Amino acid sequence: MSAIPVIVVFDVGKTNKKIFLFDEDYKIVFERSARFIEMYDEDGDLCENLESLRLSVFDSLREILKRKEFEIKAINFSTYGASFVYIDEYGKPLAPLYNYLKAYPEELEASFYAAYGGRETISAETASPVLGSLNSGMQLYRIKKEKPDLYKQIRYALHLPQYLSYLVSGVEYSDLTSIGCHTQLWDFKQNDYHEWVKKEGLDQKLAPIASADQVFPSEFPGNQYQVGIGLHDSSAALIPYLINFHEPFVLISTGTWCITMNPFNTAALTPAELAQDCLCYLQYKGKPVKASRIFAGYEHEQQVKRIAAHFKQNIGRYRHMKYEANITEELLKVMKERQELDLPLGKESAFSKRDLASFPSDTFAYHQFILDLTLQQKASSSLVMANEKVKRIFVDGGFSKNTIYMNMLALLFPELEVFAASMAQATAIGTALAIHQCWNSKPIPNDLIELKYYTTHTNQEL
Repeated sequence: MSAIPVIVVFDVGKTNKKIFLFDEDYKIVFERSARFIEMYDEDGDLCENLESLRLSVFDSLREILKRKEFEIKAINFSTYGASFVYIDEYGKPLAPLYNYLKAYPEELEASFYAAYGGRETISAETASPVLGSLNSGMQLYRIKKEKPDLYKQIRYALHLPQYLSYLVSGVEYSDLTSIGCHTQLWDFKQNDYHEWVKKEGLDQKLAPIASADQVFPSEFPGNQYQVGIGLHDSSAALIPYLINFHEPFVLISTGTWCITMNPFNTAALTPAELAQDCLCYLQYKGKPVKASRIFAGYEHEQQVKRIAAHFKQNIGRYRHMKYEANITEELLKVMKERQELDLPLGKESAFSKRDLASFPSDTFAYHQFILDLTLQQKASSSLVMANEKVKRIFVDGGFSKNTIYMNMLALLFPELEVFAASMAQATAIGTALAIHQCWNSKPIPNDLIELKYYTTHTNQEL
């Protein structure tokens, strides 16, 4: 029996780290989870254990190479963003993999924006809200100012996907999906590193930029496969949709954050959009993707606990609760009378301030919560849908399986086609598709994404 040609994808999330093998039809033929190990940096803040991550990559490859049923054709990587690995001239990491939630010094932040035109100017030009350490460019700036001796030793600051790729390929490159991920490094209008990056000389610490479909031979012993340069995970998850659908659409990627991505909105971000947590990504072909986000998955987790506790119910009950149109109509009628249908976008939905004792049952309460949440989602998504070209909304992730959420979203966007999209491991598949041409002679399958259409009507005028 001949070996199955496969691509290996390392999908490294903040808490979930997985390795997948896909065959030429993009079916998963092997998967494994890696352990999540944390350590503390020199300030006592939790961070990723970089050595453990490095060993996990090598151990996983050795294990797969022993399996004679697979023939490795290529490897690629996707990871969470906003994380740099600082390497010296020999490729050795010089510092911990600092947590992107690490507090940023207020004085240093204030002096930076004072020197370079202010927060609004930098945010608008780099399409990045001011997010402290989540702006990875600011992490490198901090090292230059606070640890000049360390800074001098840095040969390259590699975003995490590119560092993992470097471990296997031995070549250092930067990637646009990581650079364009709220880093404050990239000037979206000039399509180049921002002027402040050049003035500070930070561009000299950033490896040359390679395209997302570029591959390099492996230095890892035992096989002659190609190695991609890696991708930012949110951008990777968008790739299957960009390949399969050419009519304008938006993708609402749902999880802890619900991120609306519009690859067809090319207008520059306005100060008002930035103030409401909008940003731009760069997709794998280098084009901007306007995005907005809300913390809806986290809020869902908290409010479901509140509802379950009040009504003395099991939390699991709400995973499969059926949509009831009559309850929705009743709720909409009351909300319309109270003028609650056009509330401004807030950090939380209106439900956080509602009195649970006012609901006759937990079914009413949960429907009200999801209605409040989808109204918030509509306000957030509409920020990046400011053109008439978009015809479809795709929803993937956790909320795509919530029939109440999907029905209410269809209700709030009656002029658009709303689909729940189902695809096993979208980020990993997108990472594999980015280098399809280098390892796979078969055409890309057209059935990678399963779609379920939702349409909902109501007697209430919205």
